Amino acid sequence: MFSEKERAYLQTQPLARLATVSSTGQPDVDAVGFEFDGTRFYIGGHFLKASRKYKNIASGNNRISLIIDDLKSFDPYEPRGIKIHGEATIVEREQGHLGPGPYLAITPRISWSWGIDGPVFEDGKFVPKKIVWA
Repeated sequence: MFSEKERAYLQTQPLARLATVSSTGQPDVDAVGFEFDGTRFYIGGHFLKASRKYKNIASGNNRISLIIDDLKSFDPYEPRGIKIHGEATIVEREQGHLGPGPYLAITPRISWSWGIDGPVFEDGKFVPKKIVWA
């Protein structure tokens, strides 16, 4: 459900930040590489099973937040990005950006974008584009 410009933006970004929550309610955020197949985001890692993000998802709390953003310009100030709230599951992939193995597969439920399809600010107000995924 991302626009063509949003999909193109995702292809230019090497890193995202993934937030997960432990079984005790402790939030945790990590910088991660990602792959997007048009439907889901995939987060891998050479030692993924030993990571806190993997353990948080494996413990049953599969709600996540993912953000991909940068600054297009400092002057004028032009932030841009995509933020996703969704659900993660653990999957085994035969192919992926880090080869075969376990990945976190993230299904978006709600996303917001700014500075990609339109302006970030209008009349001094932040104007993100919101998408509720089916």
